[in-house]
Amino acid sequence: MSDTISTAQPRYAQIKEAIRRRISSGDWPEGFQIPSEHKLLEEFSVSRMTVHRALRDLTDEGLLTRVQGLGTFVAERPPSTDVVELRSIADEIAERGNVHSCRVEQLLAVAADAGLARRFNLPVGAKLFHSIVVHSESDVPVQLEERWVNPSVAPDYLDQDFTRQTPGEYLIRLEASPQVEHVIEAVSPTPEIARLLDIPVTEPCLRVTRRTWVQGRVVTVAMLVHPGSRYRLGARFQLPPH
Repeated sequence: MSDTISTAQPRYAQIKEAIRRRISSGDWPEGFQIPSEHKLLEEFSVSRMTVHRALRDLTDEGLLTRVQGLGTFVAERPPSTDVVELRSIADEIAERGNVHSCRVEQLLAVAADAGLARRFNLPVGAKLFHSIVVHSESDVPVQLEERWVNPSVAPDYLDQDFTRQTPGEYLIRLEASPQVEHVIEAVSPTPEIARLLDIPVTEPCLRVTRRTWVQGRVVTVAMLVHPGSRYRLGARFQLPPH
């Protein structure tokens, strides 16, 4: 693809603007792996140092994300607004006067695939901890929590008894002033999710994908799936004065 760029700008800035246009136009969507530095330096007829500076600046600005051993990708856009407070589901259930319980389906170490490597900004194959927990309210399943955790932040994650404290409660104590991202989607359950939540595969579900950072390092990525008939999501907030 050819871009018209202003010769009044430094070459690295011209390349940055060309890449921005490709992303904003949708030609390079979220998660898209951009061409290698070698291909870009051939396209723009510049040095590797010039291309490297453009990509480094765009990565620092959050527009691109670079994964060691894999390449450079268009970063996922953060949601436009936060509508979910970071709270323990056990506390939510207790506030409703009901009893929380949970069942641990899986708790082990895994190797990061390409998708997880991008989310954690780690190399493909890096070690992560993986847990699957079913949360119930008065013995009725209301949330399937699938979570991946950075071992460098929570090295003893696999040693925890998550029937006594939720993974979220454990991690909150480790995360000093975390940054939090939520993405909320309506989804259909897979057969395995339907089995674990004891719902029909035709029941709509609400999925909250949550990612947290501390000092620029991704701590955890969690996918929280709720049966539509058993869970409501809401928020109360005050608008700023005009």
